Amino acid sequence: MLKQRDIVLIPIPFTDLTSQKRRPAVIISSDNYNETHEDVVVVALTSNTEPRDFTITLTSDDLEQGALKVTSMIRTDKIYTLNKSIIIKVFGRVRTHIHLKLKESFLEIIEQHYTVN
Repeated sequence: MLKQRDIVLIPIPFTDLTSQKRRPAVIISSDNYNETHEDVVVVALTSNTEPRDFTITLTSDDLEQGALKVTSMIRTDKIYTLNKSIIIKVFGRVRTHIHLKLKESFLEIIEQHYTVN
């Protein structure tokens, strides 16, 4: 069963739909959601470590299970809903402190600042 915090390998189509590339992603949907739906919600994982907004650095030390070939970045602004059937494999799981950083980053993305008149 797929679990929240799992790192999975998924096929991502090129924009012209002529081909696809395998890419890693982190499951962010809850275990309850994953058990009761055909889909999972994920965020992208990239080996491009250029600093930018809404990224979290990830190394093998940040994994509860598995290993990364290279230091990577979780892109919390790249959120996808995918059918579980396209997942190629699970190859790791991030530690809970990374999941907490993900939640904080999502709050930054959706937080709206209002001024009272």
